[in-house]
Amino acid sequence: MGKLADQIGERLVAAGKVSSADVEKALVFQAEIGSKDRSTGRSMRPASGRLGGVLVRMGALSEEALLPHLSEQTGLGVLASDRLPSVSQVNEAIGEWGLSRGWWQSREAVPYHVGGMRMVAAKDPLDREINDLLAHSSRGAAFELCWARSNDIERLLQIVRDGDRARTGNLGDANYLRELAEEAPVIEFVNNVLAQAVDERASDIHIEPGERDFEVRLRVDGVLQTRMARPRDGFDAIASRVKLISGLDIAERRLPQDGRITTRVSGVEMDIRVSAIPGVHGESLVLRLLPKERADLSLASLGMSPDILKAFQEILKQPNGIVLVTGPTGSGKSTTLYSALSAINDRSLKIVTVEDPVEYRMSGITQIQTHSDIGYTFARALRSILRHDPDVIMIGEIRDAETAEIAIQSALTGHLVLATIHTNDAPSAFTRLLEMGIEPFLLATSVRAVLAQRLVRKLDPAKASAVNAPKWLQDEFSYLATQYPAAMPSVPALMAPASGTDDAGSYRGRSGIHELLTVTPDIQDAIVARRSSMELAEIARHTPGAWKFRTLREDGLIKAAQGLTSLEEVLRVAGSQSQGAGADDAMLAEDSAR
Repeated sequence: MGKLADQIGERLVAAGKVSSADVEKALVFQAEIGSKDRSTGRSMRPASGRLGGVLVRMGALSEEALLPHLSEQTGLGVLASDRLPSVSQVNEAIGEWGLSRGWWQSREAVPYHVGGMRMVAAKDPLDREINDLLAHSSRGAAFELCWARSNDIERLLQIVRDGDRARTGNLGDANYLRELAEEAPVIEFVNNVLAQAVDERASDIHIEPGERDFEVRLRVDGVLQTRMARPRDGFDAIASRVKLISGLDIAERRLPQDGRITTRVSGVEMDIRVSAIPGVHGESLVLRLLPKERADLSLASLGMSPDILKAFQEILKQPNGIVLVTGPTGSGKSTTLYSALSAINDRSLKIVTVEDPVEYRMSGITQIQTHSDIGYTFARALRSILRHDPDVIMIGEIRDAETAEIAIQSALTGHLVLATIHTNDAPSAFTRLLEMGIEPFLLATSVRAVLAQRLVRKLDPAKASAVNAPKWLQDEFSYLATQYPAAMPSVPALMAPASGTDDAGSYRGRSGIHELLTVTPDIQDAIVARRSSMELAEIARHTPGAWKFRTLREDGLIKAAQGLTSLEEVLRVAGSQSQGAGADDAMLAEDSAR
């Protein structure tokens, strides 16, 4: 401390802030303070005992004049008085550090966050006890200390003290959070957000806290769109309201939680799945909106091209085997499975589903919810189903080898099995199952077909205009017309968002694009030979028969040629499976030039 004292004293004298005599008096006073504390056994507060603090106490220097020099000397920043952290930021940071509020008060230090970085403001950030204990408590995570003015520290410590009293009263505990959640403005805000989401046909609501505000974003037609931003101080009450009505522990902010709301919003019965995960600025909330009753769960409503629809309907008439639906999260796989069940559901069949969660309720079907927390997994549920005399089994997702093996056994013993699996295209489903350890001959004999899909936004006819196709696209349209004459229009009608319209506002609703791979004898041989997904696609494309395979991208281009969606939307969703990225880039460049 002596070296630092000498340096800061010299710096202050050189800057004309104090005189040499002031520094000498302060050093004597500093020594007296240390001697008195040693004789009484009391611990001297470092901030008041350091040379700068002594000069301030003597009245020789203001704290405002001292701090810039301390910052420059030590390399530690100074917390600006006009950028103090909020109540919620301080309380959340205290919870993350795991140190008592009493300790923060005793060391005159306050934690908070800035842009994801852990920060601690202190009267004396050089205090060895602060540095040692924070280094231990951080468990290797990065953090930064900074200087703070006495008045600012006192204001922030009031937050710490209020929170401490709350633990013996009702501020900060579940009762207080529940009171916040029951306040009329909070209830109204959450209800309005839900109503707006339903009115805009949103599939998800994202409520995301930031450093100084929180945002509400809605996923409409597959694209996230910001709807509002509010000051961060109001977030805790909003989050508590959502957690309260979804059955979550409103006092738990450190662990992920999942809940559910069943309610009526804008006249629509809704199941709302709620996910809360902890972040550096607080809990991020996502609400998945699921109407209890879908107006239309028919195969015709999925937007399948007529030839794909006909082929898929024929596959569903099979008495046994596995039909897989594949695609990323949010691509409509569950809706397709439910539509398939709706198409085959009658009183002559026993249909049982295993789901996590059950998204839509269907009459005439036994639907089972798995509970992995108690060991009731997909595999365990499937074993029990096989003793329940089913004709058709629907599996929400094949996630592991055990589930895949039971699904195959079910198919080989006379059951029709419908299931989803996460792969990018139809041929890759076989690669994924082989990677799980499934024997290729079992796949070849049990799987009947794989349907890959994506969802593209549909153009609003009132906000779209015709555009010319470039040469490469005209050539591809000609190829598609020769290969798929039943699906490809004879005169393509390429459309795009009209000039001057908002891109998001030019679309309304979504439709599927599909890739159907049926398992023929040639495909069976290729599976047994462990051919790659690209080889499977080529074999499927050139296999003679009633159904001719085409890729997601090709089906998307057919939808674009019909004027249902735009080329940009197809490329966004399906990418460049067949032509390559260069063709896509060229097309977009030509569009920009036009």
